[in-house]
This record gives sequence, C-alpha cells and structure tokens, in this order.
Amino acid sequence: MALLDQVATPRDLDGLSDSELTALAAEIRDLLVTTTARTGGHLGPNLGVVELTLAIHRVFDSPSDRVVFDTGHQAYVHKMLTGRAGDFDGLRQEGGLSGYPSQAESPHDIVENSHASTALSYADGLAKAYAIRGEDRHVVAVIGDGALTGGMAWEALNNIAIANSSRLVIVVNDNGRSYTPTVGGLATALTSLRTNPRYERVLELIKRRLPALPGGGSAYEVLHAVKKGLKDALAPQGLFEDLGLKYVGPVDGHDRAAVEQVLAQAKRFGGPVIVHAITRKGFGYDAAERHEADQFHSPGPFDVHTGDEHPKTRIWTDVFADEMVHIGERRTDVVGITAAMMHPVGLHHFQARFPERTFDVGIAEQHAATSAAGLALGGLHPVVAVYATFLNRAFDQVLMDCALHRCGVTFVLDRSGVTGDDGASHNGMWDMSVFQVVPGLRIAAPRDGARLRELLGEAVDVSDAPTIVRFPKGPPPDDIPAVGKAGSADVLVRSGRKDVLVVAAGATAGIGVGVAERLVAQGLGVTVVDPRWVKPLDEALVDLARDHRLVVTIEDNGVVGGVGAVFLQQLSAARVTTPVRIHGIPQQFLDHAKRGKILERIGLTPQAIALGVIEELAEHETAPARA
Repeated sequence: MALLDQVATPRDLDGLSDSELTALAAEIRDLLVTTTARTGGHLGPNLGVVELTLAIHRVFDSPSDRVVFDTGHQAYVHKMLTGRAGDFDGLRQEGGLSGYPSQAESPHDIVENSHASTALSYADGLAKAYAIRGEDRHVVAVIGDGALTGGMAWEALNNIAIANSSRLVIVVNDNGRSYTPTVGGLATALTSLRTNPRYERVLELIKRRLPALPGGGSAYEVLHAVKKGLKDALAPQGLFEDLGLKYVGPVDGHDRAAVEQVLAQAKRFGGPVIVHAITRKGFGYDAAERHEADQFHSPGPFDVHTGDEHPKTRIWTDVFADEMVHIGERRTDVVGITAAMMHPVGLHHFQARFPERTFDVGIAEQHAATSAAGLALGGLHPVVAVYATFLNRAFDQVLMDCALHRCGVTFVLDRSGVTGDDGASHNGMWDMSVFQVVPGLRIAAPRDGARLRELLGEAVDVSDAPTIVRFPKGPPPDDIPAVGKAGSADVLVRSGRKDVLVVAAGATAGIGVGVAERLVAQGLGVTVVDPRWVKPLDEALVDLARDHRLVVTIEDNGVVGGVGAVFLQQLSAARVTTPVRIHGIPQQFLDHAKRGKILERIGLTPQAIALGVIEELAEHETAPARA
C-alpha cells in the first residue's frame, strides 16, 4: 500500500520514520508530475515545496493551527496531506479539485488565496483574532514565488512587527522566482541571504573569546554590536530584524529534518518569526529543473518522460506579442511593462528586441500603473500588459494617477472574460464594469486577431487618456470580416428587415453571428455590430437601436455595469424605447471548468440566446415590424 494512501490527516505523518517520509516525498512528486501531465497545472511551484509542506504539517496542527498560502497555487502538496490525494485525477476539472485552496473542499483551507502578496495580511488578522480571543493557536503564512515583491506584503510586515503577542510564523519560500527570476532590490537582498557566508560559526567563536578580552564586564553590549555588524556584513537579516521581526535561516527547504527543526524553534518563540527557506522550483523532476523559461510554473499537458508539452495552437497572446514588436520598431517612444508575467503575457519578444524599453516590476500592479503614468508624463507611451483579473488591484492608480493626469498609457488585459480552469479568482469578468467609471478612459475589445492588431495600434496613438485593450484566453477565431460601418463600429451581419439589433462586444462577436444565423433561419431580420471601442460606445449605435424592434447585447463580462448596462443607459438618455436583452456573465464567482463549459452553463451560446430572442419577440408579435 502506498504511503500516501495512508495519509488522511496531517497527524498521520507523526509516526512515519525518516526513510518513510523520504519515500512519501517521492510518491508526492510522482503524483504531482503524472497529474499535471494530464490536466495541466502549477507543477514547478509544488515540486519545490514538498519537504517544506511536510515539515509544516508535522510541526503544526492543522486545522487548529492555520496554514495560509500566498499564491495559493503552491497548495497541491497541502491538499494531498489533508486527505485529498485520491481526488487528484480531477484536478482543475469541472466538479474536481480546485487548483487553489478551497473552503468547500476541506476545513484545512481557510483562505481561497490565488492572488499574490495577501497572505501576510490574512495571517496578521487571524493571529490577532486568536490572541484577543485567548485561543492557543498558531498561524503559518507561506509566502514566496515572488510574492514579496508586492507592496501589500510589506504593509503587512510593517504591522506584524508590532504585534508581539501574535503566534505567527512567516515561512518565506525563497525560490528566487515568480514565473521567471524575481526582480528588484528585494530579490537582491534575498539573494544575499541565500548565497553569502553564514555568520553563526564566527559568532560562536566570538562568544567563546569575549570573556578573555579586557572589559569583559560589558561583554553583552560588545557581543550585541558585533552580532549586528556581522549580520549586516555577511547575511543582511537586518532587512527583517530592523523591523522588529525575529529571523531564522536561511535553511535548505528540501532538507525536511532541518526545516522541522527551525519551524519548531520558531513555534517556541511565541511572537512573529520569519523562517527563510531556500527551495528550487521544479525540484526533483529533471524536465522542470531544466526548463529555462519558468521551471514548469504552469505547463499545459505534457509527456511525463520527456517533459515536452503537447503542441499548442496560436493564441491571442501570440498575436499581441508579435504586434508589440512591430509597434516597437515603428515607435521608439513605446515601452513595455509587466508585473512578473513577461512570458505569460507575451512581452518577452518585445523584451528580446528592446531590452532597454522593457520593465518587469515584480508582482506590483499598483506600482506598474503609476510608474507607467510617470513614463507617460516623461514623454513615452507605456504598454502595461497583465492578466485582466490582476488590474483590479490597481484601480485607484488607473483612476487617479493615469486618468486624472490624462496620461497616454495603454493597458493590455490578457485572459479577459471567462478563463475557466483557474476558477473564480482568474476570470477576467470585471474590467469592463470596474473601469467603465473612469473618466476619459477608453476600452477596446477586438473580436479577432486582425482587430487586435488594429485596435492596439489605435490605442497607442491615444496620448491624452489611458486606454485598455482586452482579449480572452485561448486561440482567436478566424477573422470575421465587416460588411459595413456604423460610425466607428463594424457591421458584421445585415440581413432582411430591422427586427433584431445584436451588439456583440469583442470575443463574443462570433456568438452574435451565430445568433443571427439562427434568427435569419426563422425568418427574422438581423443586424449584428461589433462596437470595437466599447467605452465610449459610438452614438451611431443609438440610431440603429431606434430603428429595430429588439436590441440584444452580448459580452464576456459581468452584466452589472458592463457594455449592455451602459448601452441601456445611453438609450434611456436618448429616449429610445426599444426593448433591450442583456447577455453576459452573471455577477457571481464561477466554479472552475473549461471556458466552453462555463459559457454553456451561463447561457452565452448562440442557441440559448437565439431561443430567448424568439420567445421575447413572440410575446410582442403584434407589434409591427419596422421597415
């Protein structure tokens, strides 16, 4: 019987010998590799935390003691050790295990954390709550994979430092990377801790010799000063200890026994402690360790034996990546910025061609936005490329730092709309609502690759306001040609009478065309338009709506405050009384599944929308058609 099959709770680890724990670690790595080879997922980060997670669960008593993972994609091993190893065949599949901690799955998961740099704040609050309530419980915050480059983590550390009574242990999983090598001054400081000589041996020698020195009565003060100087010179733990935080480490994060020893020491301390563990992303699987780009941070399905990923089709990101290089060649003022996602968002080609004009700011979207404003004020045009869900974190900076100052900054939002596998936190379904309220900001939603190239060029030509260009995950559709224009909007279908006007934003244009095919087959006249720019909407669409019996809007965004809602307001202001049906993403957190499955589940398919339109018109069939 496999050892992993015998682990239903973390306490089942207590009776295992060192050799059994080593064998268990090997079983865990095998399951990680074989599972993600089939389903895709965050392989590299979890290979790097096997021994670390084993040590945490042997020293602390989850769920009484709370373990909070920053960048929750590091929690696969935690899931295995808390009774879910048998469910890993359904990892990231509809109805199966989430790729992140999940309260619905286990009492061992308290924070469904999948955005970076937040765990320390959660842990600070939890530890304070237990202290106030008089509960004898520890909180362990595991932060790493580049998350310490986020400013929120340092806001938390600033407050944790004065919470002397908090039983909080912060484990810094230092693998030197996020997706790619971690950047910035903090990364340099951690590298110093990781690579410089240890000072303990020197310190012990001084302790033994001090009593023999003249003035031995003040040995303590001398020792304290020498210790501080050695720390600063040899291993600048002062980065944390100057904040008032006890520091332990560095420790080899793949030496389980050593990690257990320092965690037990930290647990006994009773106040906030930082344990610095050195790990290697992808550890234990040669293909991951050799992978130059990101140590298999989040590969798609791959061959277990070779590590070769299955062939991929060309995706929206590839179109953007190529077009950015073309723009960079034409425009010497265009610069690229990303937040620890150079490869995932496709800026690596621009970086290779224009390294001096490319900036990776780490996991720091707020800084990215305001730094971009500064670049714009300095005469450049920044293109900030991030996942759509992550720009939510920088709303104030987009509003007050970019828009208020009328800065020409283009935000490119990859993975907008329904993304699927990574669950609720990664669906980019908020941006067309959230940023709709920003004065002067313009939003473009391309329907295909040709329009992405076209609209990106138009966006970087805007110098007096921020712009957003958004596109979804996956391959773009074949180009959908226009048959006419309505102001700046493209008319995609113009068939028969003016019964139904379909306004299909961006990636939903293909759905709109599919709706039209079904309605025309039922004898209805249909006009389909793609607005291209969804903020502001062209007034020509108001005139079109006035001439039709019914307006249908379709968008890959939440229905509250999105394109349909804004168009309805626009029609109301113009006293246009044509009925409007709004189709989009319901305002709820969506469980993980493939994008197509989710779209079907929420009714964003040509068949479902066309059926609703036919039913709506049947209720008003006595109303005369407009010529």
